[in-house]
Amino acid sequence: MRPPSAEPHGVTSSSAITPAQVMVQDTLRWLERAVIGLNLCPFAKAVHVKGLVHCSVSAAQDLDTLRLDLRQELRDLVAHDASERDTTLLIVQFLLSDFLDYNDFLNEAETCLAELNLEGVVQIASFHPQYQFAGTDENDITNFTNRSPYPTFHFIREASIDRAVAAFPDAEDIFEVNMATMERLTLTGWQALNVGPTHNSHEIDEKT
Repeated sequence: MRPPSAEPHGVTSSSAITPAQVMVQDTLRWLERAVIGLNLCPFAKAVHVKGLVHCSVSAAQDLDTLRLDLRQELRDLVAHDASERDTTLLIVQFLLSDFLDYNDFLNEAETCLAELNLEGVVQIASFHPQYQFAGTDENDITNFTNRSPYPTFHFIREASIDRAVAAFPDAEDIFEVNMATMERLTLTGWQALNVGPTHNSHEIDEKT
């Protein structure tokens, strides 16, 4: 099962930092330096500055438990008012280190969304350390727009997307702008951001 949500503000220099807290710190560093710093998502800064991005780490050791954790985070998100929690990042500690396995599990995630009657309410965005768009080479720099430190599911409220798009008239151009940004950055520039993982989670056998 997932441990209690690891909130970065609860970590002090004198406290023992758990693996979950390290993973949250790494993910927030990636969010701040890459997603916000490179303006890959023009909508991200506002919710992050307001403290409305909720991070949780699933320590599931099999896919059935991961499904339960995912469902619970979806329920928790919609149980909160958007003014308290606008979006959720669910970080996977042990499973889905292979991108193809992660990609396959996205179908399970969408099924959970449908079973909870949240289609049209919440959208799931995908991020992974090995993320690869169809038709690209593995090391194509444009893949790095969706490369997070750990396998991550991003739960976004549809209403929040609608509001953001209304406030950002060129929203349909974001993908193309991001591709151009990454091509200017180059792999060397990405590596200089230092947004990779600092915790080495160990893959275990995935049991369905």
